[in-house]
Amino acid sequence: MGPAPAGAAGDPEVMEPTLEGTGKEGKKVSSKKRTVAESPAEGLLQPVKLNRAELYKEPTSEELNRLRETESLFHSSLLRLQVEELLKEVRLSEKKKERIDAFLREVNQRILRVPSIPETELMDQTWLPAGVRVPLHQVPFTVKGCFRFLPPVQVTVVGSYLLGTCIRPDINVDVALTMPREILQDKDGLNQRYFRKRALYLAHLAHHLARDPLFGSVRFSYNNGCHLKPSLLLRPQGRDERLVTVRLHPCPPPDFFRPCRLLPTKNNVRSAWYQGQSPPGDGSPEPPTPHYNTWVLQDTALESHVQLLSAVLGSAPGLKDGVALLKVWLRQRELDKGLGGFSGFLVSMLVTFLGSTRKIHTTMSSYQVLRSVLQFLATTDLTVNGISLCLSSDPSLPALADFHQAFPVVFLDSSGRLNLCADVTASTYHQVQHEARLSMALLDSKADDGFQLLLMTPKPMVRAFDHILHLRPLSRLQAACHRLKLWSELQDYGGDYVSAALGPLTTLLEQGLGSRLHLLAHSRPPVPEWDISQDPPKHRDSGSLTLGLLLSPEGLTSVLEMGPEADQPEAADFRQFWGSRSELRRFQDGAIREAVVWEAASMAQKRLIPQQVVTHLLALHADIPDTCVHYVGGFLDALIQGLKEASSTKGRMVVSQGGELVMVPNVEAILEDFAVLGEGLVQNVEARSERWTV
Repeated sequence: MGPAPAGAAGDPEVMEPTLEGTGKEGKKVSSKKRTVAESPAEGLLQPVKLNRAELYKEPTSEELNRLRETESLFHSSLLRLQVEELLKEVRLSEKKKERIDAFLREVNQRILRVPSIPETELMDQTWLPAGVRVPLHQVPFTVKGCFRFLPPVQVTVVGSYLLGTCIRPDINVDVALTMPREILQDKDGLNQRYFRKRALYLAHLAHHLARDPLFGSVRFSYNNGCHLKPSLLLRPQGRDERLVTVRLHPCPPPDFFRPCRLLPTKNNVRSAWYQGQSPPGDGSPEPPTPHYNTWVLQDTALESHVQLLSAVLGSAPGLKDGVALLKVWLRQRELDKGLGGFSGFLVSMLVTFLGSTRKIHTTMSSYQVLRSVLQFLATTDLTVNGISLCLSSDPSLPALADFHQAFPVVFLDSSGRLNLCADVTASTYHQVQHEARLSMALLDSKADDGFQLLLMTPKPMVRAFDHILHLRPLSRLQAACHRLKLWSELQDYGGDYVSAALGPLTTLLEQGLGSRLHLLAHSRPPVPEWDISQDPPKHRDSGSLTLGLLLSPEGLTSVLEMGPEADQPEAADFRQFWGSRSELRRFQDGAIREAVVWEAASMAQKRLIPQQVVTHLLALHADIPDTCVHYVGGFLDALIQGLKEASSTKGRMVVSQGGELVMVPNVEAILEDFAVLGEGLVQNVEARSERWTV
């Protein structure tokens, strides 16, 4: 079809009232109509007028690539438009960037003007003003060393803001403050001396910055939930208070600490100092402190990491947008919260690793980056085979196997000495893997609501798991650490008994639930920020530890835990694991085995067998009574039971609109059939086995 002729119905036209009169007057009216049509009202949308050459012009190579990419990757133009609109919503506008940059320049000037203080002992903290508290639990308080405050030698913006990958609504700018060498000593890596000086450095900064009218809020917070590494939060005054949060992170000068002293096999927290006892004279080796060493190394690598990310992401807008989409994906699933979360920084480093292995290219779009990273997470188990950004063949560097012995998840940075996933637990990584598999299946299904489910729908733990249990109060986990004899873990985590007990507890429950369990995950609520005049929150103040159970329907309703035969050496381990619930039973085939039988008379009770397993094991091995385990599960059974009790007939006759009688089956009949089936299964199990009395 050619271009529409002039005067076609599609052209805009302003109609005038019909005028009575002669033909000349009619001619005048039509002439007026043409004049008005040629000068349309200002501000109205007008159709684009194209000549024949423009209308039939061949598409450019860019347009062809876009169409081909939309067809092969996005499966539809709608998905591409949705992704582009989402990126527009989460990006930071240029106007806000200018205001943030101006605020950062003011912050830099204020920090450099903070006055110095003379040198004092670390334990002598009388110089601190009354309105400022040290943002660190100094336990034990006795420690060697001296401290003095000098302005930082360098103030550097690090993190996602500098890279252009930060996402709204919460804009955080991380600023590294390089402390002068004069305030540090050679042995500050021992016994939390570096962390004590770091906290005192922040306390002195907080006292002076809180009096500055530039800041509307000056508060403390834990850096990624690590209680040994607080940070200082600065927010602007007035209407820009919610514009940005600047987080100050003191760090040592480059190459101050010897890397060989911070390997995962080394000890930097002496047992005699931490436990307050004299060192044993038997010459026993000190336990390694891999997490403590990692937290020191993280501060030394802040600038090198941002330089690496800037080199990879700086000239690749597709990679930046892909990182932004991945951050949205993690945030909607609450996988990036608190200590041990799979943070946006880890995702950025993972994109860098995939770029170094040529699985991601700088020319890829944001959607391609999203798919590539999700595919890698879904098919790669970093708890078994770790990865590394290090390209050096230096024989003095530790091997991946050394890191696997110290950490459940291994992802090394470019130095080959720092495990980026040191705080990530195996349960959290398996949850990330599970969500990545679900997301890839959703993308491959080409569902119309795939974008909505993938990036727009929040998926908290209560929606993602079948059963939820809350352990509170958290102070009970301190007794669990003593029961499980986690002395070296407490020493490594600096007294954080929640982190020390988390790994052993999840391993214990995974072993006990066995085939009933498909996935076990945990969630620690982030520790809220606090005022500079308050003491830092204690470990027990962070609410409750939440565990989610994703159950497997195959073995869920089994009432029998089959153990080894009585004369096997594994029988002793089975009895030790299950305690009083383990008993000898003779089975139909004549075998005499250790076994555990759970009480379940109905199908509803069988679906709650995991609750019996969890409460029994926690009380037996972790000294956590059932009063501290708040189990959430089986709510649907109560609803069905209510319908059953409200009904009184097997079925009832109703008259439809057509006048015919229709039999509607009652829910009670179905439930009774399930009850009979469940009772038959229980009787079958009891008939196959009997108690063996000695």
